[in-house]
Amino acid sequence: MTTEPSFEPCVNCSGGVYGGGQACRAMGKLYHDSCFICSVCDQRLQEQSFYSVSGKLFCEDHFKHSEAHPSTQTCDSCGFLIKDTVLQAFGSCYHPGCFCCVICCQSLEGALFFLDSTNRVYCLKDYQRYVAPICATCCRPILPSEGSAVTERIVSMNRDYHVDCFQ
Repeated sequence: MTTEPSFEPCVNCSGGVYGGGQACRAMGKLYHDSCFICSVCDQRLQEQSFYSVSGKLFCEDHFKHSEAHPSTQTCDSCGFLIKDTVLQAFGSCYHPGCFCCVICCQSLEGALFFLDSTNRVYCLKDYQRYVAPICATCCRPILPSEGSAVTERIVSMNRDYHVDCFQ
């Protein structure tokens, strides 16, 4: 009388798993190495971060973009779901580190920032250097007065002037 060797089936494919070199155990379950994969991109998940939701496995990137992720807010800059702090500006949501100057990439969380005519965001230094209109009289940038969010300027004959510089 011969007996069949006992085996544990793979949770994913139900096939027999023979030998430790072709298997891995995760969450108390046994998988073939080739079956322990992201349900979206088929990337192997062994030795990396993964998520299990309703029996489906996800690599970290696809979990962030999946309906299984508990957050519905996506970052307007990078496109990933926002799991923690949401920074909102101009009707868009951002990770705090993604809300940054388009020139120097400095984070603008809690900092003074400026917009150009196409709503691109700048730190004060880069706005002054690249975007702010220059006064035709004093040759300095025309910026909002301290404590104000509104820039006051006079435009005459296609030239920009500070209100005090226009004569």
